[in-house]
Amino acid sequence: MSEQVEWRDLSLLLVLLLLGVFFGLLAPQYLSARNLSMLTIEFAITSVLSLGMLLVILPGHIDLSAGSGVGLIGGVTAVLIMRGELPAGVAMGLGIGLALLLWRLQGFLIVSQGIPAFIITLGGLLAWKGLFWLVIRNQTVPVSAGGHANLLSVLTTTYLPPWATYVLIALVTALLGLFSLRSHRQAQQEAAEQGEAVPDGELPFLRWLVTAQALALIGLTCGQFRGLPLPLLILALLAVLVQILTKHTRLGRALYAIGGNEEAAVLSGIPVGKVVVTAYTLLGALVGLTGLLQTAYAGASTTTVGELMELDAVAACVIGGCSLRGGRGSVAGVLLGSLVMASLLSGMSLLAVPPEARFIARGLTLGLAAWLDVRLSKMSKGSLA
Repeated sequence: MSEQVEWRDLSLLLVLLLLGVFFGLLAPQYLSARNLSMLTIEFAITSVLSLGMLLVILPGHIDLSAGSGVGLIGGVTAVLIMRGELPAGVAMGLGIGLALLLWRLQGFLIVSQGIPAFIITLGGLLAWKGLFWLVIRNQTVPVSAGGHANLLSVLTTTYLPPWATYVLIALVTALLGLFSLRSHRQAQQEAAEQGEAVPDGELPFLRWLVTAQALALIGLTCGQFRGLPLPLLILALLAVLVQILTKHTRLGRALYAIGGNEEAAVLSGIPVGKVVVTAYTLLGALVGLTGLLQTAYAGASTTTVGELMELDAVAACVIGGCSLRGGRGSVAGVLLGSLVMASLLSGMSLLAVPPEARFIARGLTLGLAAWLDVRLSKMSKGSLA
């Protein structure tokens, strides 16, 4: 399995390189500091929703209503600010609260009534979309008026200054190096205590080196424009939290166990229903956050905000190595998958690709990702046999 994971990671890096070369040749401005900085914002927004989707895919479920929820929460927040004249912070809090309530309700219905997640969330897709259009009255609701910005509108227009960006990137790189070194020493100590072969430090060092180079590239690129955008900082914090949750908590272990074998999870005492409802509730929080970010990035709440974002999130998860059957997936893989999707969408937008061609490209990408998931699953079963 590790060889398959490494092959997938290498293939994703190759795909990103090819996308950069392809779009860079057709549209040289694609590789400009400004466009790449905008790309990081789009990547951050897609990734936030994809990390939420990861939490429900791990136990073997799915959510088709996330995109409609993104539009609904952004629309409700925009209406509360612009028409209800509520303080932006209060409106944003109410929007997140509504998302938590709706997604907890969906999770409860899935668990308590035994209805497939596909059906419940498909109903949510339609219901939340209709409610969204009703809330905004099928009109465009701007997130600022008279040139005056509010807390929502500045979410995607705030940047960390270039000098602070460089300092932050250097600190994060150093901390990652220390954590990698500490983890490697612990692994060596455990191996020595159990009488096993002591692992060398080449692979951890290479992983840290690649990560450091990626961070340096992000810092240099953003530093040449305005600095590090706030959505990227939000994503970084969120990715750390989700990584800790999935890898170092009982809830995370339960998510993997349920996706791997639900019957075995029940027999081992895992409260499957409670875990699944919690996963959907956490997804709701991230749907709400994505709704705020996407609406702020668009500059207004319109009927197209959030459209098909649930499919982009699912595609990002599958591209990044998540199994739609559950039990397999990682934060790093989801981030790579999100970067592939964001790069593809940004390049097509820059080239003014017609909408019908964009739909075809996204559909083919999702289909290819699903095929790759099936192939790797078969390869894994074959190697175990």
